[in-house]
Amino acid sequence: MAFQRIVSRPLKNGTIVQMHPFHISLEGMEKVMLCRDDEDYDHLQKSFYLGAWKNDCRVISEIAMSNHGHIAVLAPAMASAHKAGEFIKKHHSQYLSWKYRERGILSRSDICVKYLDNNWYVRNALAYIPRNTADTGMRVEDYRWSSYRGMFSGGRCQGGVYRVADLPRRDREAIFHTHEDLSSVPWVLNADYGIEPASACDWQYLESAFDNDQAFFLKTIGSVNPSEMQQMLVLSGREKHADAEMLAVITRLADKWYGKTVIELSPEQKSYLLPYLYRTYRTTIPQLSRCLQLPRDTVASLLPRR
Repeated sequence: MAFQRIVSRPLKNGTIVQMHPFHISLEGMEKVMLCRDDEDYDHLQKSFYLGAWKNDCRVISEIAMSNHGHIAVLAPAMASAHKAGEFIKKHHSQYLSWKYRERGILSRSDICVKYLDNNWYVRNALAYIPRNTADTGMRVEDYRWSSYRGMFSGGRCQGGVYRVADLPRRDREAIFHTHEDLSSVPWVLNADYGIEPASACDWQYLESAFDNDQAFFLKTIGSVNPSEMQQMLVLSGREKHADAEMLAVITRLADKWYGKTVIELSPEQKSYLLPYLYRTYRTTIPQLSRCLQLPRDTVASLLPRR
């Protein structure tokens, strides 16, 4: 069966809705650590699942790093994905403040949410997440703080011991640092009380994205361009460009893709450039209209809804 990027999934209340894929990144600053020890990594990872669950999103894949975190989710709307990201930041910030007795630790950290609007974008984002382990010098399969081990596992938890829903309420609150009612979640914890991703991730979605072929998944992890994906998923949501800078970007792309100047581009060629520019750079419909000399309504009609 061909991969379906937009799928139907149940909300917490059982209602079936269409869900779309998004990538959420949590970035620290150069002098701010999101995770200083194993306990912090564990908390950030649990925050991913808690934030997604609370806001009717479903985790597809995630990774917690010392200075940044990445999570791919299925969400009914961009607003839900944004709320999940903001909750993750707030929840982890409160935990760090409580633990280290420091205020505003993550006040200057940033959340960026990107809609994954085509199959290529989905696959490369899902491959980029585990590829981040290269920063640690470790093999992806040896890195503890990611959902990688839950993929292509048939839904089997490698070290499942405790069902979260079966734990006493006070234990759940202590483990997840929350008063949210977790009596209905399907999550399973291992002997160290770490979350087992096979019980909490929508691994079926990830496997479907790679045609249920683990070799395809591994090959994409190895071949994905980390710099390109960082620009598309992380930096593009934060860097603004003046019109002259954006026009220079478009000029380079027009020459690279079509061997033409911007003025020489046909309407059809501009329509192919638009989604890439909108996804990859922090730009707006008015700016794209000015730089590509297209009516605003035309630009808006050619862009994916966010």
